[in-house]
Amino acid sequence: MPAEASFCGGFDLGIIFALTQSGQNSPGNEPTKLSEVKSAHSQERHALRRYPRRKIVEESLIQLSYSVDTLYFLVMGALVMFMAPGFAMLEAGMVRAKNTSEILTKNVALFAIASLMYLIVGYSIMYSDGSGWIPGIGTYLGGGDNSVSEVLASEGDIYYSGASDFFFQVVFVATAMSIISGAVAERMKLFAFLAFAVVMTGFIYPVQGFWKWGGGALDEAGFLDFAGSGVVHMCGAAAALAGVLLLGARNGKYGPNGQVNPLPGANMPLATLGMFILWFGWFGFNGGSELVVSNIEEANAVALIFVNTNTAAAAGLIGALLTAKVVFGKADLTMALNGALAGLVSITAEPLTPMPGEAALIGLAGGILVVGSIVLLDKLRIDDPVGAISVHGTCGIWGLLAVCFTNSDATLSAQLMGISAIFLWTFVVGGIAWMIIKVVMGLRISEEEEIAGSDIAEIGIEAYPEFTR
Repeated sequence: MPAEASFCGGFDLGIIFALTQSGQNSPGNEPTKLSEVKSAHSQERHALRRYPRRKIVEESLIQLSYSVDTLYFLVMGALVMFMAPGFAMLEAGMVRAKNTSEILTKNVALFAIASLMYLIVGYSIMYSDGSGWIPGIGTYLGGGDNSVSEVLASEGDIYYSGASDFFFQVVFVATAMSIISGAVAERMKLFAFLAFAVVMTGFIYPVQGFWKWGGGALDEAGFLDFAGSGVVHMCGAAAALAGVLLLGARNGKYGPNGQVNPLPGANMPLATLGMFILWFGWFGFNGGSELVVSNIEEANAVALIFVNTNTAAAAGLIGALLTAKVVFGKADLTMALNGALAGLVSITAEPLTPMPGEAALIGLAGGILVVGSIVLLDKLRIDDPVGAISVHGTCGIWGLLAVCFTNSDATLSAQLMGISAIFLWTFVVGGIAWMIIKVVMGLRISEEEEIAGSDIAEIGIEAYPEFTR
C-alpha cells in the first residue's frame, strides 16, 4: 500500500474512533459537538500538510548522501591518480641516469593509454552482464548517469554517480600497468611497451577484474580481495614477469659465475619522494574501496582502513630495513622503500577486518618477504630493476592469503583459486601478447643503444644533460 494512502486511512479511522468514543462518553448519549468534528478534520488536514514535508526531507537526505558519497569517491580516485607521479618518481630514481627520460615517457603515456582503452572497451568488459568466466561487452563510451528519479526511487540503494565509479576504476587500471614499466626498465623498446599497454588495459586486466569485482566466477566462489592485492597488484606483476622472462636481463647485470652486479639508480631522493607519494595515494586506493562514507558505521570503517593502511606500510618498511641489515650488513635504502610498498600491497586485500596490531604483523611479514623475493629473483637471474615483481607479486599473494587470518568469511580454497586464476590468466595471455609484439616489432633495444642509454636511443632528450657532457 502506498505510504500516503496508509497515512490518510489511519487518520480516517482515528476520526471515526474519536467520534464513537465521544458519543459513548457524552451524558445521555448526546450527539457529538460540531466543534469536536471540526477539530478532528483540522488535525487531519494538518497531518496531510506535514506528510509532503516529511517526504521532502527524506528525499533531500537521499540526495545529500548521494552527493557526499560521490564526492568521496571522486576525491579518493584523485588520490589514486596521484599514485601515477609516485610510480614515475620512484622508477625514475631507481634507474640509471641514461634511462630516466624514457621511463618517465612510459609512465605518462601508459596513463593516457589506460584512460582511453578503459573508456573504449575495458570498463564495459569488467562491469558487464556476463556470468561465470565469460564477461559480456557493454557500452560505456556514450556516458550517461543516474537520474534524480532513479536515485530517489531506489531509496538510497543507488548511492554514487556512475561516472565517479568509472573514474575510480580507471586509475586502478593505470596502477596495474605502472607496475610493469619498472620491471622492464632500461632495455625495452618504448613502443613495444605501449603496444602491450593497449592489450593489458583494454582486455587482460578487465577480464580478470570481471571475475572478482564484476560479479564473475571468483566472486561467486567466495574469493575475497577488498582493494586489489590480486586484481591490481598481482595481475600487474604476472604480466611483468612474462615480459621480463622474454626480454632477458640488462647487459652486465649477471656475471658468468653467478655473481649479481649492482646497477644502482641515479637519484635516491627522487625514489624516496616517489615512495612517499605512493604511500599517500594508497589511502585513496584502500579507503575509496569502501565506497561509502555518509553514515557513522561507514565513516568508522574508512577511518580504520586509513589506520591499517598506514600501519602496514610503516611495519613493512621497518621489516625490510632490519632484514636488509641482517642479510647485507647494511641498511639498504632501496629495500626500505620497497618494504613500505610491500606492506601496502599486503594489507590491500583486506584493510578493514584486521585490528591495527594485526595490520602491523601483515605489513611486517610483507617487508621481510620482499627482501627475500628480490634476492631469490636475482639468484634465478630474473632482472627487475625496481623490485616490482617482488613488491606487487610476492606480497600480493601474501596479502590474499593473509585475509584468511582476519576475515572469517575467507576460505583458503577460494583464495588459492583466485590467486591461481588471476596469475595464470595474466601470465599466459600476457606472455602471448609479449611474444606477438616481439615477432612484429621486437621487444629489446640493441646492445649499443642500451650502452648509450634508452634516453638517447628512444627519446632524444636526456634527463640530466649537464652531468653527461
